Amino acid sequence: MSHTFSRRSALRLLGGAIAVAAAATTGSVPLAHAESRSGAGPRVEGLISKLTLDEKISLLHGATDPASLGQAGYVPGVPRLGIPPLRLADGPAGVRVTRHATALPAPVLLASAFDPSLARRYGQVIGREGRALGQDVLLSPMVNLIRTPYAGRNFETFSEDPLLSGDLVAAEIRGIQGEGLIATVKHFALNNQEKDRMSVDVRVDEQTMHEVELRGFEAAIAARSGAVMGAYNKVNGTFACENKALLTDVLRDQWGFEGWVMTDWFAAHSTTAAITAGLDMEMPDGTYFGDALKKAVQNGSVSETYVDRAVRRVLAVMDRFGLLDGSVPPRPDRDPTAGAAVALEVAKAGATLLRNERRTLPLTGGSIAVIGPTGSLPFVSGGGSAHVVPDRAEGPLDTIKSRAGRGTKVSYALGEDLFGKAIPSGALTAGVDTEAQGVAAGQTWTYDGTLTVADADEWTFVIHYSGERPKVFVDGEDLFPVAPGYGEFFQGGLVTAAPDGLSVRRKTLNLTKGAHKVEITAKGGTGGQLFRLRHSTGATRAQDVAEAVRAARAAHSVVLFAYEDATEGQDRTTLALPGHQSELIEAVTAVNPRTTVVLNTSSSTSMPWLRRTAAVLQMYYPGQEGAAATAAVLFGDCDPGGRLTQSFAVDDDHHPVAGDPRRYPGVDGTEEYSEGIHAGYRWYDAEGVRPLFPFGHGLSYTSFAYDDLRVRRSRRGFEVSFTVRNTGRRDGVEVPQVYVGPSPKLQLDQAVRVLGGYRRLTLRAGERRRVTVVVERRTLSSWDAKRHGWVLGTGRRTLWVGASSRDLRLRTTAEVSA
Repeated sequence: MSHTFSRRSALRLLGGAIAVAAAATTGSVPLAHAESRSGAGPRVEGLISKLTLDEKISLLHGATDPASLGQAGYVPGVPRLGIPPLRLADGPAGVRVTRHATALPAPVLLASAFDPSLARRYGQVIGREGRALGQDVLLSPMVNLIRTPYAGRNFETFSEDPLLSGDLVAAEIRGIQGEGLIATVKHFALNNQEKDRMSVDVRVDEQTMHEVELRGFEAAIAARSGAVMGAYNKVNGTFACENKALLTDVLRDQWGFEGWVMTDWFAAHSTTAAITAGLDMEMPDGTYFGDALKKAVQNGSVSETYVDRAVRRVLAVMDRFGLLDGSVPPRPDRDPTAGAAVALEVAKAGATLLRNERRTLPLTGGSIAVIGPTGSLPFVSGGGSAHVVPDRAEGPLDTIKSRAGRGTKVSYALGEDLFGKAIPSGALTAGVDTEAQGVAAGQTWTYDGTLTVADADEWTFVIHYSGERPKVFVDGEDLFPVAPGYGEFFQGGLVTAAPDGLSVRRKTLNLTKGAHKVEITAKGGTGGQLFRLRHSTGATRAQDVAEAVRAARAAHSVVLFAYEDATEGQDRTTLALPGHQSELIEAVTAVNPRTTVVLNTSSSTSMPWLRRTAAVLQMYYPGQEGAAATAAVLFGDCDPGGRLTQSFAVDDDHHPVAGDPRRYPGVDGTEEYSEGIHAGYRWYDAEGVRPLFPFGHGLSYTSFAYDDLRVRRSRRGFEVSFTVRNTGRRDGVEVPQVYVGPSPKLQLDQAVRVLGGYRRLTLRAGERRRVTVVVERRTLSSWDAKRHGWVLGTGRRTLWVGASSRDLRLRTTAEVSA
């Protein structure tokens, strides 16, 4: 990074921080005149006049559901006035309750289709199922930008680009709410990492905030999202859930939001400061908005008009959805068949082919070796709030065998062992059955023995258990301690459950040759307990790799499945694949150059092994129909229709937050968005850094040509027209993208180019189509912090049309005038 850029960024950062911090409030103030009642009709006002203070407050915080359906939250109603309760469920990729629901592909895979109409249908599935499963509010979608490739929830959101994110979140919300389920856009705002998310102070300037992070939220509000969820983190010194600059100045006064704002779970930090800043509901309990709020009203530190304001916002949305007058439609039945069809369509549409040398794909004839643990196990979703209990989910091996047919030999090798192997007989002294140790209900079982290690090696101990996790000590070290806080709930969606459903935890130790003391205590609980204690070592890993190499050498083609198991509550620590998967890929590609790597990962991945592979297919977390979609793409039953919604870095040293801990993960509790507006591909362009794969990249099984670029000014902005022709012999999908260069007239920081629009096309072999993409005036504008508003970037602007942010095939200029 240049010194000039750093100084400019620092000055902009400081100025924005001062401006926004000055707008934040932490004390009680009179109710602002800007409070609008436009979202509340006479029914709501009548109810407010009849509610007691206790009843009002009961509507402003979560409580225990007396008839829980396994959802995340519950707000009791007021039966005497006909106000029903609200049940609130997680649901970024399907409704998260204890019952079965359609497990849709992760939102990042949906986004890869570059298709807002598909996003709307995705939302319709969730909306219908949410109501069918007894829910009233969906705690989704998430629209925080992908800022750092390490963020643990990148799979739950859409993109590093604000325009694409805004288009998709608006369409999904319309789909969700069109089915009668209230949507909640989250996490407002700048919750772009899991590391220290409960406390980190994000320092960001005004221009960056509006141009990069807030655009998606603004689109969600324009789509009339019923609710907004406040983030855990601070923004310019003030917690997001009590930040007046965000909750009132931006959300209400600038955007005209009429719904309610709730906290993320346990994200409240105050009573007076929060409710006066614009927070309406505390979840999941009433620590600050229960008795504390009642006392604040009674002692005069909070005016009851603030309570009325919050209640009005909640009831107005309920009224809009027919929950107060009985006009809400009856709850529908689930339609698992229709949900599965959409899940399959999304997974195929978002499948992103990153590399395809020598036309390795589609697979055509010859034997196939499937390698990798996720080659046989279905990898449905990430961990945390995104986890869904699917109706069914096949593994890729079965679908590949089925699609290949009886005439094609399909073999399988594990390659990397996720769940461990039996501890060798005789390695432990007698007294424990490490493969099936039972503990009777109400009993406590103990073991005190010795493990004899034949050779010094790295041992990974793997515990499988059905009840309370057994305590296991090796040489006095607790191998599987309970994670603090909510850490136990955020442990991943794949590696924490064995194929038979037992919970799983791991611990790696370097053990010397000889004897090691082992102590185990296990409790039977109320229903009894079954546990296994397994292991893997350097020696067992070598055996697994050798088996995979033998299978690869004997096959015509290899399909190697690689994984990374991300979850809410944890960030990744590297872009590299976890475990020893890189070594596995190196070993397999060394003996079979016709190796396709299928990536079931959450976000961008470094690929030091890339040049040895024949093809790489990015499938993210593909949902319950992921195996069928993967097989369809591998065999060419459909074109890989996805394009990257985030840049893939070459390695951990070459991406927007690399090498600067102030940018990520923060220093002394403060994180600086000093890259300014240059997020994602904009940073790569500004710094002249080549990504491994650029934003918008994705290959087809056919080829396309672009020509005849023309630009016409309109009241909306620019109408950019061009022709796309399928020059190959197969039908295929193309996603032409329009990019816009900076304005010569604006003395504001601007990107080298930004996405101005796009269009998803399916063209038959030889077909040509004229396409028009509208570049809106908002995209041609920049946020001026001095004016606190958008200014149009006039003058001659460059426009490009291409297949990615780096594959730009057509270029022209056009004049922007006020």
